[in-house]
Amino acid sequence: MTRSVRRGVQVGAILTIFGAGYLCGTVTERRAIADMADMGSAVGGAAMKEAAGGSGMVGQAAKLGTAIGDMQGQVDGLQKNLETLKAIKGALGG
Repeated sequence: MTRSVRRGVQVGAILTIFGAGYLCGTVTERRAIADMADMGSAVGGAAMKEAAGGSGMVGQAAKLGTAIGDMQGQVDGLQKNLETLKAIKGALGG
């Protein structure tokens, strides 16, 4: 009987420690922000450009990321132009 009580106490202690760690981890959790576009050419932009200059998998991935960012900027510019043209067309009555 004492063996099963001891085992129960051990399991209870392990669960209590795990629960306390989980609670502390969730209470102090910080949000992860992966979007570095708002930093411009600061830390993220400089690191991305430096990585793009390298070769290998990391360099190629950085070049792809830079190219996608550039394409997104071009699409945003085209979208603004399209909205302007629609406004002009509406003003002209067409």
